[in-house]
Order: sequence, then structure tokens, then C-alpha cells
Amino acid sequence: MNWNWDHVDEFMPLFWDGLELTLKALLFGSLIAFSLGLVWAVAQRSAKKWIRWPVTVVTEFIRNTPLLVQLFFLFYVVPEWGPSMSPLTTGIVGLGLHYSTYTSEVYRAGIEGVPAGQWEAATALSLSKRRTWTSVILPQAVRRVIPALGNYVIVMLKESPQMAAIGALDMLGQAQNYSQTTFTFEAISVVGVAFIVIAYPASLLLRVLERRLVR
Repeated sequence: MNWNWDHVDEFMPLFWDGLELTLKALLFGSLIAFSLGLVWAVAQRSAKKWIRWPVTVVTEFIRNTPLLVQLFFLFYVVPEWGPSMSPLTTGIVGLGLHYSTYTSEVYRAGIEGVPAGQWEAATALSLSKRRTWTSVILPQAVRRVIPALGNYVIVMLKESPQMAAIGALDMLGQAQNYSQTTFTFEAISVVGVAFIVIAYPASLLLRVLERRLVR
């Protein structure tokens, strides 16, 4: 097979559309995953069983269910009883919800890594629980886990093509549609290179960040 630059030029407008959708899903999905993951992590440390146990059950269920199944459920089943969402919104919610259960474990490890003396110092200073969490524990815990959270952003980037199953055409979804109608391979190749160009520098940046935070 010979490389045809005309096919590349023809595909590029679709590629940019797919890239924009991918980056939107990655940005907002990450925000949901990071925020909700922290809520899960703190709730699982609650002394109240009626908070801790339901949160544990929900997070375990989501973590052990395939992302694709969750996307189908949000897009096709939820509208039967609640509001319907666009393919992109569904993809963002699905990615964020799914990976919030993984980031919760990252936060949990960070919280447990805070020295016991920090908890004792907060108690000695008569700090409230809220003040202890917001001023003492979380600043230290979150700093420790930033590289690990960044790794999940890369994972979410790699998982974003699953949104095409519900009609949210990311880079790969656009390439598949184009390739199926033109019987060419250039579009898939361009997308493969794009994933490498985005993911590899990001992984190098995370390594640098991790070394600096460990100091």
C-alpha cells in the first residue's frame, strides 16, 4: 500500500473535530474523576458506617464494571427514568465516574501516607475535623499523589475511543468512519501518531514532576 497525502488532507478537518472532542472529554472527565475521587476517599474514612459502607459498595461496583457497559447504561438506560444526555456529555460523565473510583484509591494511599504525627498535632491544637482535613491532611496527601493522578489522565486519553460506541466521535472514531468509507489506512495512522505525540510527552512530564515532588 502506498501512502496518499491527499487522503490525509481530506481527513484532517475530521481529525481536528475528533481531537477537540477528545480534549474536552479528557479535561472535564478528569475534573470529575479528581473531584469525585476525593469525595469517595474521604467518605470511606468516615466513622459512620451508613456513609462508609454504601460508598464502598458503589465504588467497588463501578470499578469492577467495564467502562463500555457504563457508557451504554448512561446513554440508553438512564434516559428511560431521567434526563437524556448528548453523546459527549455521556462520555464525560462516564469517564469521570468510572475513573473517580480509581483516583479514590490514589487519594486513599496519599492520605494513609501522611504521618500519624500530623493527625496528633492537629488534635493537640484542637483543630476541627474540617480544619484538620483542609489545612493539614489534604494538602500533604494531594501533593504526594499528583503524579499518580496524572497517570490516570493518560489512561483516560487511551480509553476515550470507547465513546465512539455511543456516537461521540473522538479522533479514532472519526478515523474509523473515514477509513470505512474510503478503504484507506492513512487516517488510522495519523490518529496513532497523535496519541503518541500527546501521551509520550505527558508521561515524561509526569516523571519530572514526580522526581521534584519526592524531594
